[in-house]
Amino acid sequence: MFEVRSDEPDYAFLQDRETQTKNRYGKDIDLAATGDALHEQSLNINHDEAIGDNPNRYKQHGFFFTADNCIGCHACESACSEKNDNPAHIAFRSVGYVEGGTYPDYQRINISMACNHCDDPVCLKGCPTRAYTKFAEYGAVLQDPEICFGCGYCTWVCPYNAPQLDPVKGQVSKCNMCVDRLEVGLKPSCVSACLGKALDFGVIENIPENRVQAKTEIPGFPTVDITHPNIRFQQTRTTHREMTRTDSVPVKYHRDDQAGLFKPVVDKKDGEAKQWNLRKLLTSHESAHVIFTLCTQATVGAFLLMLLGPWLGLPQLALVKQAPVFLPLLATIAVLCTLGLYKLNMHLGKPHRFYRGFNNLRLSPVSREIAGVSLFYTGLLGYSVLAAIDTGFTDFIAGMFALLSLIGGPVGLFYMYKLYRIPARPFWDHKQTGTAFVGAALSLGSLILGAVAIAALPLDAEGMQPLLQTLASTMLVGFLLEGIGHLLHARDMQASEDEGAASYYRQTTQFGKSFQLRNALLAVAIVLAASIMLAGLSGVLGMLAGLLLALATLISSVFGRSLFFVLVIPTTMPGAFFWKNPGFVEHARETGLADAPQHGIVYERHHAFKVDELVQTVKETSLADMIEHAKSILGK
Repeated sequence: MFEVRSDEPDYAFLQDRETQTKNRYGKDIDLAATGDALHEQSLNINHDEAIGDNPNRYKQHGFFFTADNCIGCHACESACSEKNDNPAHIAFRSVGYVEGGTYPDYQRINISMACNHCDDPVCLKGCPTRAYTKFAEYGAVLQDPEICFGCGYCTWVCPYNAPQLDPVKGQVSKCNMCVDRLEVGLKPSCVSACLGKALDFGVIENIPENRVQAKTEIPGFPTVDITHPNIRFQQTRTTHREMTRTDSVPVKYHRDDQAGLFKPVVDKKDGEAKQWNLRKLLTSHESAHVIFTLCTQATVGAFLLMLLGPWLGLPQLALVKQAPVFLPLLATIAVLCTLGLYKLNMHLGKPHRFYRGFNNLRLSPVSREIAGVSLFYTGLLGYSVLAAIDTGFTDFIAGMFALLSLIGGPVGLFYMYKLYRIPARPFWDHKQTGTAFVGAALSLGSLILGAVAIAALPLDAEGMQPLLQTLASTMLVGFLLEGIGHLLHARDMQASEDEGAASYYRQTTQFGKSFQLRNALLAVAIVLAASIMLAGLSGVLGMLAGLLLALATLISSVFGRSLFFVLVIPTTMPGAFFWKNPGFVEHARETGLADAPQHGIVYERHHAFKVDELVQTVKETSLADMIEHAKSILGK
C-alpha cells in the first residue's frame, strides 16, 4: 500500500482524536454508519487488498491552510508532483498569490491550492464519462484518468483549478488526497513537505494545534456556495482594502466591511483602448465548440422549421418539402450536422472513446446533450435516406425517424444551454446564453432553408416570394431575440462587479472592435431581414440584399459565438507572475519558451503523436511484430 519510513517525523502523522458530527454546511462528517456495508472494504491501492486501520477512515477530511505561514517556496508543489510523477506542465497543487499596498507597506498573501474534495463536487456531476467518484473513505473525490476521454468539462465547472487537462495525453487527472498515505496514518505528501507548517490536514472542522481561526474564505478564494469545499483558512494579519492579482486576469479583490469578506471586482489593468485581436478570437482552443454549437443549432432549427412550419401557422414553408428543394435541403442539413459532430469529437483528448459520453445521463448535462444531439442526427440520417428512396413502404419508418429528430433536437439544444449555466463562469451563467442559442437556431436555420431554396428554384417560381418573406420574418425574430439577450447580458454583467464584469471589460477593450463589428452586423441583419420580410427578394437589389443578409448573419454568428468562448473568466484561484498565468502562457507559446519543458507549458494539442508519424510507424512495423505486440497485450 504505502511503506512508512522508520524515520518518519511526528508532524507527518495524522493526529485527530475527537471530531465533530456536522460541518459548517450542515453535512455529516461521518460518511458511513457503523455496520454499513461500506465498512471493511479495501480501496485496492496498488492492487493491495489490505484495509487501512485509520480510526477516522469514514470521516470527511480536508486541508487547513495558514496564509500567515506560507513563504511561497513551492515545496508542496514539488512533493505532490514527485509523488504523482507529474510532467512539468501538470500540477495538482499550485501556489498563487495576491498582493496589496506599495513600498514600504507592501503585502503579499500566498495561497497553496489543490482539490478541496468538496461536499457537492460539481466535477462529479458534470463529467459525462463518470470518471469521478466521491468515496466514503476520507470523503476523497477521486478521478480515473483512464475512464476520462478528455472533454475538459470538469475543468470548466470547478472553481479551484483542481482538475488538470493534459493536452499531450488527452485526459484529466487531479489530486487524490494521497489516500494511500492516509490508509497508513500519514498526512498527504504536500502537507508533510511544507516548510513553514502552512499546510495541515485532518478531519474537517478540527482546528490544528496552535491555530486560532478556521475560516472558509481569504482574498482570492472563490465563493464557497458553489461546491462547499473542504478547506479551512487562517489569515490573522490585517490586509489592505484591495488585493490585486499579478497574473493577466483583470480581477482584484475588494474588502466588503459589512460582510467581512473580499469580493472580486474589475481591475482595469489593460486600459480602455479597443482592439481587434482577430487571431485570438477566431483561432482559440474552443473553435471546435464554436463550429459545433453553430452547426447543431442551425441544423436543428432548419429541420424543425421544415417539418413543423406548416403546423405552426407558416404554410409558406411547405414549399421546402417539395422537389427540387427537399433532397438538397436534407443533404445540406446532414452535411452541416456531420461537420459539427466531427469537430466536437476530434476536440476530445481521446476521440476514439467518444461513446463514453453517454455514461452519466443521470447527472451530467453533457451526457444529455450528447444523447439529444445523437438522437437528432440518427433520425436525420434515417429520414434523409428513406426520403431519397421515396417508396410507399417507407413512409411510416421515415415518420418514426423524423419523430426521433423532433424529440432529440430540442432536447439536445436544451441541455446544450444547461451545460453552459456554470456558476463558476459568471459570463455564461445568464439567460442570454439561451436567447443566443435559440436566436441562432431560428436565424441560421431559416438561412439554410432560404439559401437552398434560392439555389434550387427561380425567384419568380410560384410560392417563392412568400417563402422568402416568411423565412426573413423568422430570421428577424431570431435576431431580435439575440439582440435583446445581449442588451440584458451587458446590463447585468456591468452591474455584477465580479468575473462576469471582468469578462465584459475585456469584451469592450481587448476585443472591443470585434465586439462592435458583431453588434453592427447584427443591426444590419435586422434591417435587411425586415426589408425582405416587407418587400420580398427580387431583382438585382433584392439579390444583393439577400447576399448581404447571409454574410451579416454568418459573420455576426461566428464573431458572437467566438466572443462567448474567448471572453469567459472563471472564478479560479489567482496564479503567479509565471505559473498559472494565462498571459505568460500565451507569451511563451508565441516566443517559443514553451519548447523548454522547465517552463511547464505545452502547446495546445490533444495527442502525444502526429498522424504522419503514426502512419510512418505502421509502415515500418512488420505484421509479425504487430501480432506479437497484440498477443502481449491480450496476455496481460
